[in-house]
Amino acid sequence: MKFPGALLAVAAIAVAVAGCSAVDEASKTEVAKTKVGDCINITNNSPTDTQGETIDCASPKAVYQVFQTFDKETACPSDDYDTYTEQRPSGTTFMCLTLNLKQDSCYNDAGNSPYKWAECGPDATIKVLERVEGTIDEMECPEGTNAFDILNEPKTLFCLGKP
Repeated sequence: MKFPGALLAVAAIAVAVAGCSAVDEASKTEVAKTKVGDCINITNNSPTDTQGETIDCASPKAVYQVFQTFDKETACPSDDYDTYTEQRPSGTTFMCLTLNLKQDSCYNDAGNSPYKWAECGPDATIKVLERVEGTIDEMECPEGTNAFDILNEPKTLFCLGKP
């Protein structure tokens, strides 16, 4: 019987594949290692070099929550989602992200850059006046709201004003 040699060859291939997978995982940034449901704090919101870290979703710094992850660039379910892409020699990490802005917290919204948490002061450009779950009707926003952002899934309305 030649099975023992064949099993050793299969085992050697499995170890090699697992080793490559471990190396690939080690080369990912902290953000690219996040899983669906995890939250991200954006630490540098440059449109060409966005950087971040995983963080507890209850924190006001948890600006985004991971909705979906893929190993290639993919269309998110709608334009409501922001995206994160990380290219590595061994592959791509692509994520669809939902906003996770907190009521009474301030953020920096720099045009094409992702939102970034900011102290309510000169670095902040917006403040979340109200976060309303279960609706996207901007008429639910309080007086003083000068902008809003919505998520269709899950239905969430962010009423925004000046810091």
